[in-house]
Amino acid sequence: MSIKQSIVDKLTTAFSPQSLNVIDESEKHRGHGGWREGGETHFRVQIVSSSFEGMNRVARHRAINDLLADELAGGVHALALEIRSDSEPDPRAARTSES
Repeated sequence: MSIKQSIVDKLTTAFSPQSLNVIDESEKHRGHGGWREGGETHFRVQIVSSSFEGMNRVARHRAINDLLADELAGGVHALALEIRSDSEPDPRAARTSES
């Protein structure tokens, strides 16, 4: 199983997200620290779940980092997280409407 699929499966099982996007950004980091041929070293996770309701930013990040500890120890060099509950507005939507 790919690292990306493992991340998707674990996040889906743990948080039942309303929205989940796992993006392999490894190619953007070619030649930089942690990069390796074949990718799957740098990921961006965009997740929306009611599971994050009432959790502060640090608690949300810890929950995901703890869940993905094996992936982080096994070759994932960078993990960018965009986490929100389903009751929070999408900050990316606000940036788009201001343009």
